[in-house]
Amino acid sequence: MGEPDRGRVRRRAAVALLAVAAGLVVLAVLGAVFVLLPGVVVRHDLAGASVAAEDRLKAVNDVRTTLLQVVGGLVVLFGAYATWRQLRVSQDGLRATQEGYVTDRFSRAVDQLGSDKLDVRIGGLHALWRIAEQSDRDREAIISIQAAYLRTHLPWPPTGPESPAADVHINDIAPLETRAADAQVALTALGVLCQHREQSWVNLGITDLRRADCDGLWFHEVNFDRTSLEAAGLYRANLTQTSLVSVNLRHADLTTAILRRARCVLADLRGAKLVRTDLRDADFTETDLREANLRKAVAHGAVFRRADLRMADLRGTDLSTADLVEARLTGAMASEHTRWPAGFDHTAAGVVVTDDPGPEPSPLLQPPGMTQQVPPLR
Repeated sequence: MGEPDRGRVRRRAAVALLAVAAGLVVLAVLGAVFVLLPGVVVRHDLAGASVAAEDRLKAVNDVRTTLLQVVGGLVVLFGAYATWRQLRVSQDGLRATQEGYVTDRFSRAVDQLGSDKLDVRIGGLHALWRIAEQSDRDREAIISIQAAYLRTHLPWPPTGPESPAADVHINDIAPLETRAADAQVALTALGVLCQHREQSWVNLGITDLRRADCDGLWFHEVNFDRTSLEAAGLYRANLTQTSLVSVNLRHADLTTAILRRARCVLADLRGAKLVRTDLRDADFTETDLREANLRKAVAHGAVFRRADLRMADLRGTDLSTADLVEARLTGAMASEHTRWPAGFDHTAAGVVVTDDPGPEPSPLLQPPGMTQQVPPLR
């Protein structure tokens, strides 16, 4: 035997002797507790009083029973504590294993985004989406990755040979889910995950999102500055406090969308559909809204300074507290249900009063906005 083996044998022998000694000590303590202690307790309680032997023996047995119950309770408590500690250790190990698994999935999904194959990139985007829904600590990073993916793959104006040129008529451009399916997946995931994010702003500025499907998505505090969303479907989208400076929203469908406190300065919304849209406190300074459909929209506190609303449909629109200073309204349509700011002379502004259109048709019975052929602007 070598020297290390002799050392291990000695250590094992020492441990065995210690275990035996500990066992003997425990037995001695238990013997003292159950054999000697009950008699001492009974003698102390009797304080020298004379009792029958049978009564003394019964009292001693009662003390032993009580001590046995106490020891049993301590054993149960120790067992419960040991089980709890083991459970904590197991949970920590499981958590570490899960984090390692998530990290591996995250790395593989990011690697897939650089693939030349469309289906591989889509798979990577879906994998990141799934990870973000399961891991709160990774959600912000994944949102940033998806936004960067859209900005780099769909810049505006377009630069890639496969992207439609900036001057191509919108009716000749296929929906985003057809011409760039991976980008539509990233945009949809972003619009779902932004509902539960913690960071304040997400940057999607200067991006080509023509004919994108954004119906029902959540873009609260997202930067769309100088992005092209021409003919995009934004039905019931949440664009609260969104930055839309110099954005192209021509012919976009924003029916029942929420644009509260949105900043739409210098934007192009010609022919856009904003039926029953929430425009409260939004800023449309110097925005082009010619031929836009704002029927029954709520625009309390909205700013339309120097905005171009010529030939816009304002029938039933609530503009009672809106700022219309220097707004151009020649040829805009209004009805008896349109509400104007106090003292505002809409007739002198060139507004044409016509009949109210009545109830709006259900959007569920109409084709999606990003698939419709848009009419030419007048």
